[in-house]
This record gives sequence, structure tokens and C-alpha cells, in this order.
Amino acid sequence: MSDALQGKTVAFAVAQEGIEQVELTEPWEAVEKAGGTPRLVSTETGKVQAFNHLDKADVFDVDATFDDADADDYDGLVLPGGVANPDRLRMDPDAVAFVRSFCLAGKPVAAICHAPWMLIEADVVQGRRLTSWPSLQTDLRNAGAEWVDEAVVRDGNLVTSRKPDDLPAFCEAMVRHFA
Repeated sequence: MSDALQGKTVAFAVAQEGIEQVELTEPWEAVEKAGGTPRLVSTETGKVQAFNHLDKADVFDVDATFDDADADDYDGLVLPGGVANPDRLRMDPDAVAFVRSFCLAGKPVAAICHAPWMLIEADVVQGRRLTSWPSLQTDLRNAGAEWVDEAVVRDGNLVTSRKPDDLPAFCEAMVRHFA
């Protein structure tokens, strides 16, 4: 799979802070190892702050902002988790519109942990089968999704996963899906 994503650009949608670092860096590395080009899209220019659970971790450079980014310029979308990341992101109308545009276009989207909150906010989970961090199951069900407790779930253009322990399976499924 070293060239499975050759020539493909994948957006990673994040808020300014609260991103679970490992849920950003491991999928990012998987995209790079598969020959793709990852790009960080956020609410503001500059840098974003990642976390290891509740502790500050590394900062990462933003490549584009949601108000400038166009889903047509990307071949796939990754939504990293962390509790604060999607909670902040879903309050930004440009971020929600960006995610929704991927889903409506049928482009591949991969979301892990708390990131399916963005899929709920984008109103794209009705009738879909997904997984997430367990605390989101009621939210997903209330939005019309079927929530299941599995390491990785693929439903149409969506790939979802529960938690950092699922990252190896998530990254493999994500690369296969984006290819």
C-alpha cells in the first residue's frame, strides 16, 4: 500500500486546540506512508494545539482555513477526535459546511473517537451505521444513526472508529477506503 494514495490530497479538519494528538499523527503518517499528501485545515491560520488526553502536547502548522478551503481540492477527509476538538469545531459554520460538502459529494470521510459529533452537526448520519467513543452513542442514535461497538465500521463513504486503541485498524481501513 506504499503508493495507494499517490497523487491524493487528504484534509485533516481540526479546531485550534483540543485535538487528540495520536488521532491526528497516526492517520497523518498512514496517509504519507501510502503516498498521499495530508493537509491541516482549521478555523484560523497559524498553529493548532494537540493534547495527550488533558495534557498539552505538540503544535502543528495549519495549511488552510475552512473559509478558504474547498472540498473539491481534496480526495478525502479525516476527522481526528479528542473531546474538545469536535465540540469546538461543530460551533464553526464554515467547518460544518466543509464536512457536509464531503459527505454530500460522496467523498471518503474517516472519523475517530468524538469526531462523529461533526457528522451529527453536518446532518449526515441519518440511516447510517457507525461507531464512536461510547459516550456519543445516544447522540448518534438521536440523530438517526445505528451505533455499534466495533473497532472500525464502514458505511458507504464513512469510516468510523472508537478510540486510540483502534488506530491500527482505523488507519488501515482509512487508507483502503481513500485509495
